[in-house]
Amino acid sequence: MSSARKSTRTGSRGYAHLVEINAPVARVWRALIDPGLIRIWSGVEASVDARQGGAYRVGKAGPGARESQIDVFDVNRRLRLIYSKNPKMPPTDTAIVDDFIFDVRNGKGTTSLRLLGSGFPEESAWDRQYAHYRMSWERLLSRIKVTLEKPPAPKKPEPEPDPGLPGLDY
Repeated sequence: MSSARKSTRTGSRGYAHLVEINAPVARVWRALIDPGLIRIWSGVEASVDARQGGAYRVGKAGPGARESQIDVFDVNRRLRLIYSKNPKMPPTDTAIVDDFIFDVRNGKGTTSLRLLGSGFPEESAWDRQYAHYRMSWERLLSRIKVTLEKPPAPKKPEPEPDPGLPGLDY
């Protein structure tokens, strides 16, 4: 017979994602700092004050958004976000961080984008938030890749319906 184990986890945990994108590093960088492009790959509104110390928000303003401050802003090389405290999340003394590191591969045509997330408490109360951030970034990085490698085609204008000729429509 097994007994319930008591959680004795302490410290913090993180995640690491790597995606190779067939696009120049400047385009990948822009996809992470341009609110219009962020809306395309994330599907939600965004606001970015693109500078060190600036604000970075994905989602509608309020408790459901991912709001952070830009800690490191090294154009085409590194973007580090420190998330603001969110009243919908359990309390913590650790800083939750996402660190995007850019690297050029195979000449100028391919960019390696590495995301290192850290600071998620090991406490079981944080399991859901940790899994949500880790898995959603995995999906979003794939969406950035698809958006940049196969941009959506512009929509063709709808042809106007033929009004016909009065008296000749039979």
